[in-house]
Amino acid sequence: MAFKEIIRSRAEQRKPDKQTSKLLFYLFTSTRGGFTRLRIIMLLLERSYNTHQLAQELELDYKAVQHHMKVLEKNNMVLKIGERYGAVFYLSTFLEVNIGALDMAIDKLDRKMNQKKVYL
Repeated sequence: MAFKEIIRSRAEQRKPDKQTSKLLFYLFTSTRGGFTRLRIIMLLLERSYNTHQLAQELELDYKAVQHHMKVLEKNNMVLKIGERYGAVFYLSTFLEVNIGALDMAIDKLDRKMNQKKVYL
């Protein structure tokens, strides 16, 4: 998964605290939109975007991206500068400092997505 190489190149060799790991695992692996939120974070690692630009890059509905941005902003993963349509999103300092914990969440998400469901 290319996400892991990007994260590892930016991560410091510091173990994140338990609460931070729990939050990242929840946001990116325990909810249905986790993979989409991870894709958004990967784009924001490169540069800032507004909601419309993210929707175009991800080929998703504007309202869906808007929902994910609200979730990420509420959980201190991104910062919003500006108002309404022109608001631009950046990675938060909190996420940049704890980007290494995201690597573990990606591993878990990768395993989860590649599991075969067996119904008995």
